[in-house]
Amino acid sequence: MNTPNAARMYDWLLGGSENFQPDRDACVKLLGIAPTIQQLVRTSRAFLRRVVRILVDEFEVIQFLEHGSGLPTRDNVHEVAQRANPNAKVAYIDSDPMVLAHARTTLHENSNVLVVDQDVRDTAKILEATAGFFDWTQPIAALFVSVLHCLRDTDDERDPAALVKRVAGSLPAGSYMVVCQLVSDDPVVREKVTALMAEVTNNNWGRVRQSHEVRRYFTGMAIEPPGLVDVVDWRPDTPPPPLNLRPKDCVEWGGVARV
Repeated sequence: MNTPNAARMYDWLLGGSENFQPDRDACVKLLGIAPTIQQLVRTSRAFLRRVVRILVDEFEVIQFLEHGSGLPTRDNVHEVAQRANPNAKVAYIDSDPMVLAHARTTLHENSNVLVVDQDVRDTAKILEATAGFFDWTQPIAALFVSVLHCLRDTDDERDPAALVKRVAGSLPAGSYMVVCQLVSDDPVVREKVTALMAEVTNNNWGRVRQSHEVRRYFTGMAIEPPGLVDVVDWRPDTPPPPLNLRPKDCVEWGGVARV
């Protein structure tokens, strides 16, 4: 536990207690570079809740495949989905031992929840693990919320863009892809945040990207209104803050598309 971990850092930024001093120290360093990161973490979490609720209520999707579930917190995907429809099913994918231990302890009595110990990039193994859990004749929503910035670019199938394309191609007709990740127009911010996270996690991180790179993830998909946006603007429950009060260093940017 001496090396900071992105899931535990995320937990601390959300106000959770499942983290250690190295995680907290790394978060303090991160906030020194990008002071609005904590706000963005909470923004992305709120986006996830809205997306899940709307997919159930309006699009009648009741199956969710969450890549990189992270540590359990309030209003997890299965809680939001099952409030809207008790028959909703959620598969959580993660490979972090602490995440898996907590998930299995808290979710073992819920037969409509599956916890899969797998790297989010190993699509074939994930599909094998969920083959008997989901109804593959019905739509599934694949969730990549605040996950892809944790993955490095590669020249093979483990590249984030290749991963999204592969998962989209594996889903039943009428399914949905949900993606958001950290982006910045400032090259200095991109470089500094990426360098710090790579340093503190022993290079177990990806990078802050630009919005056009995230748009590439959705190639060939039908993007749902309001399009790819700062996620605070994605069908907000309350009026979003004015532009002059929003983070300027980074934003969580993405949206929802029908595959």
